[in-house]
Amino acid sequence: MISARIEEVDVRVFDIPTVTPYESDGTATWSSTTMVLVEVRAAGISGLGYSYIHAAAARLVEDALAPCLLRADALAIPELHARMVRAVRNHGRAGIAACAISAVDNALWDLKARLLDVPLSALLGPMRGDVPVYASGGFTSTTGDALAREIAGYVTAGHRRIKIKIGAPVTTALERARLARDTAGADIELMVDANGAFSRKDATEAAARLAAIGVVYFEEPVTSDDLPGLRLVRDSTHLSVAAGEYGYDAMYFRAMLEANAVDILQADATRCLGISGFLQADALCDAFMLPLSSHCAPALHAHAGRAARRLVHVEHFFDHVRIENMLFEGVPVVANGNLTCDWSRPGNGLSLRPAEAARFAA
Repeated sequence: MISARIEEVDVRVFDIPTVTPYESDGTATWSSTTMVLVEVRAAGISGLGYSYIHAAAARLVEDALAPCLLRADALAIPELHARMVRAVRNHGRAGIAACAISAVDNALWDLKARLLDVPLSALLGPMRGDVPVYASGGFTSTTGDALAREIAGYVTAGHRRIKIKIGAPVTTALERARLARDTAGADIELMVDANGAFSRKDATEAAARLAAIGVVYFEEPVTSDDLPGLRLVRDSTHLSVAAGEYGYDAMYFRAMLEANAVDILQADATRCLGISGFLQADALCDAFMLPLSSHCAPALHAHAGRAARRLVHVEHFFDHVRIENMLFEGVPVVANGNLTCDWSRPGNGLSLRPAEAARFAA
């Protein structure tokens, strides 16, 4: 029986500027992305996990989470997960606290697999070989010509599904969707994400008009806090309505599923209490007989996505693909519409690039 006590919990913050001066979607604008990275060490081996979240999460890892993990059994992830949830009781579990727990939980799963010298997907139990993936980008700040070049690049790279950002008004959203459809061609599944930009009435109008030009997937047509609004749009269209990226625990996902608010539930292991929470979301999807999709952080979701019973695809998000390739070795690649990597490498297969880590340290 392997026994390994946690010796150290290390946390670092990286801040990576966007390629262009700024990027935007239907409701937000940003000029950089922050990653909080956690490494947990036991028996001389380190596991790596992270979340895309404000640097304040790093302080929470240091002050609230690390103390309840030190000298504990590194293999007992359910117990450690429960300890962390209890540790943030008075700080508010959702938001930054959930993301801090997620980063540590992801590192613990990587550590356990490395201690056992097995790939993470083998530890979790693989459901499939390679993992279906979709390209995600096309920010609303991207001009028409640049958007066309970006989409053509996704097709050349082997993507069979492409998602772009849209926002109000509906006429502008339709112009972008038509450009994407004309550029990608009829064989590509076209998806759109409004990031909650529309009112209920505009969202239902947009859904009808998007369906007419061959869009198949509509993410957050209204804010994900409006479960009746999501249900209204879902009932009005044949498009697959998706939401859930702001889910921080299983209760959030259960409420969304019980409200019949989505056709596809999204979960993000950098937010929903880590891989442990992601697998809970998958179990809920199994119970409600609905598909699951992962949100962002493709390198982190590769092994968990390989094991998830209800997964239909992972998101290959432009910013995170760029950041993960800059900071890590062993990042999965796209081939024939799937995410693939060396599935035989222990853990999540990722290792930090020291020079790039130093360059972007916050």
